[in-house]
Amino acid sequence: MRQFDLAPLYRSTVGFDRLFSALDQFVTSDAAPTYPPYNIERTAENAYRITLAVAGFTDQDLSIETRENALTVKGERKGDAKQAEFLHQGIAARGFERRFQLADHVQVTGAVLENGLLHVDLVREIPEAKKPRQIQIASGSRPQSIEGSVQQAA
Repeated sequence: MRQFDLAPLYRSTVGFDRLFSALDQFVTSDAAPTYPPYNIERTAENAYRITLAVAGFTDQDLSIETRENALTVKGERKGDAKQAEFLHQGIAARGFERRFQLADHVQVTGAVLENGLLHVDLVREIPEAKKPRQIQIASGSRPQSIEGSVQQAA
């Protein structure tokens, strides 16, 4: 796998540490987890939905947590007292932990489990102070006032 040196970017930017750390982690990660499969869709301009295929899991088996711009979905099946003897087991029953990096100001608004799919809804709410605003430009020149009096020589 290719190795990228991000050191020049660290030296010439301010405030992008988290972005470069995430990029570095993405580039250097050996094997990305593939279970459970998921979709990420945009449902509106500032709204998103993550859908995970969690067949066989109940809402008591799943947990969703957000912490510092990271969304973590964990699944751990509560095993039955008796274990069945499988001739073929093609349905995954293993636990999982899936992490998603969230952009700034993205909040989880809800989650619903239906038909073996876990839907996690997110929305990006930018605070008023962070939104772009128009600055009025005054036309003309500023009037200058000169205070004092001129004395004449006699």
